[in-house]
Amino acid sequence: MFEHLKDLPADKIIALMAEYRADPRDNKVDLGVGVYKDASGNTPVMRAVKKAEKQLWEAETTKTYTALAGDPAFGRALSGLVLGDAVEEDLLALAAQPGGTGAIHQALELIQMATPEATVWLSAPTWPNHPSIIRHLGMKMTEYRYFDNETRAVDFAGMMEDLQKVKAGDVVLLHGACHNPTGANLTLPQWDEVATLLETKAAVPLIDIAYQGFGDGLEADAAGTRLVAARLPETLIAASCSKNFGLYRERTGLLMAVAPNAKSKALTQATLAHLNRQNFSFPPDHGARLVQMILDDPELRADWAAELEEVRTGMLGLRTRLADALRARTGSDRFGFIAEHRGMFSRLGATPEQVAYMRDKHAIYMVGDSRMNIAGLNENTIDLLADAIVDAGV
Repeated sequence: MFEHLKDLPADKIIALMAEYRADPRDNKVDLGVGVYKDASGNTPVMRAVKKAEKQLWEAETTKTYTALAGDPAFGRALSGLVLGDAVEEDLLALAAQPGGTGAIHQALELIQMATPEATVWLSAPTWPNHPSIIRHLGMKMTEYRYFDNETRAVDFAGMMEDLQKVKAGDVVLLHGACHNPTGANLTLPQWDEVATLLETKAAVPLIDIAYQGFGDGLEADAAGTRLVAARLPETLIAASCSKNFGLYRERTGLLMAVAPNAKSKALTQATLAHLNRQNFSFPPDHGARLVQMILDDPELRADWAAELEEVRTGMLGLRTRLADALRARTGSDRFGFIAEHRGMFSRLGATPEQVAYMRDKHAIYMVGDSRMNIAGLNENTIDLLADAIVDAGV
């Protein structure tokens, strides 16, 4: 049997991580992997998480299963964080998932069951797990323009022109705040235009949101998602707690489905539980329990929000200092977009050859399309990166 297996394409980010680890140079800089790092290069456990874990250790009396869709208290807490009061609770079907990728996979399976002929529209670029899962499931997909490589901003005119071709029942995958790997985000008025178009076309949005709180704050970062969910009769939202709670290895995610009425919500909820049963039965609970405890406890929530704000402002500071360093070296403001982008990522606009040059000569590691993780920088490496960018002729 096994001899009939075929080699599969290697994950480029995983390969880049291995190459970075094997590099013996002391001055190497990792801007590839999408994990938050502090100034010391560590991915810390957040203060509120440590406190919640201690409370859980002292109070927990069983490790038995919760429910097929996970603990309802987790679903209520996280959906409340993401959606606020934008959607009535009796229209919201919820299922805990193993991470944001698990939520995306589950959403796509739900779409496949409901409308097998639907085309899934993906932004160009998007994260590689999106098209990979779609291909694995044998679904139809196509792209819409999103990023302008010249301005390093959203190509909104191109995006809207492409989405005019969306058909009723198609699914458009959108990125919540800070989620697109380019670092370029839709403005709230642009979210409103997208919602109007999808509403007119009778298409279904699937929003992937994992960085709420990394851009302009918890409420501001949720505004676009809330607008769409409130406007359209059906919306799918895949949320992850890996980044803004630092729970990477706990695989904590939630799939939210906004239904048009209570009857449809009940059917969708039962289907989500069924899909959980087929894929992994009961979802992991440890990370979900911690998130629920933090969000439902005013003191823990305040501490978590304060630390998240420190993370957010720290990354904004790194962006500003890198843009300033490049302005000083080039005498121009052509890298000003770095300060304008939000979240962990920015797409530099370098060619694959320039990216390879920076890696080979300067030990700067970023993905081949020049997507870099701003959180991989610190005060000591900003000048190294700025020198490398200028030397490579970006």
